[in-house]
Amino acid sequence: MTTQNSTLRTAAHTAVPTAAPNPEESAWIRRYHPAVADAPRLVCFPHAGGSASFYFPVAKELTPAIDVLVVQYPGRQERRREPLVDNVPELADRAFEELRHYADRPLYLFGHSMGATVAFEIARRFKAAGIPAPERLFASARRAPSRTRTERVHTRDDEGVIKELRKLSGTDDRVLGNEEIMRLALPAIRNDYKAVETYRVDRGVSVDCPITVLIGDTDPNTTLDEVDAWADHTTAGHELQSFSGGHFYLADRQREVLDAITTRISATATIRG
Repeated sequence: MTTQNSTLRTAAHTAVPTAAPNPEESAWIRRYHPAVADAPRLVCFPHAGGSASFYFPVAKELTPAIDVLVVQYPGRQERRREPLVDNVPELADRAFEELRHYADRPLYLFGHSMGATVAFEIARRFKAAGIPAPERLFASARRAPSRTRTERVHTRDDEGVIKELRKLSGTDDRVLGNEEIMRLALPAIRNDYKAVETYRVDRGVSVDCPITVLIGDTDPNTTLDEVDAWADHTTAGHELQSFSGGHFYLADRQREVLDAITTRISATATIRG
């Protein structure tokens, strides 16, 4: 298999800054609530078509004990006038240039669906730049990077894309039936499906942090075999935790998911309330 993103940018220097910049000065990073000094950081990555605000409830629940940062991809919400990025490697390259400055304290990555793939690529870039690896990668609702299916959602007409969204039950039916909202949202959704559907990486391409895989037990887009293959992509071990629900299980199981996250963060970092 030809690896689409085998060449990573390597930083000219590897020093980790002593203090992170202000997220308010970055188009890429959102911090919805302030955290206590020296709190461990959790960086969240949205799903295909998603935006940073998806994680507002997560930030509300976890701060101030955990410093929750959320990546805002170009082409949505306040960045809606910026060009979309239609491939994972470029998206990861650009996001990493912002996130590399936030490794001055324990750093954890959480990505849902496409966001899990982007988070994996971000972790690879920390490794390539010689910056200490994230403490842990939480990969939610996404099969292992080397496990691919023949999917062409991004080539479907609008009705075909909406049909896929209904299958995943991640979008309110009232939104799916609102022509104006969908007209605004579909370009970003189709763009992100293209990014994730054309992404390829070889088995054995790995990161140096442990991976916790979280899935819904009725998710139509993953199988246990596909998610268990995350073991091929880490040198530090992996684990799998299943929840009741489908692709967007975390919307209904928020408390359980947050407990799973905080339990693992507290095992390697001091959390102060």
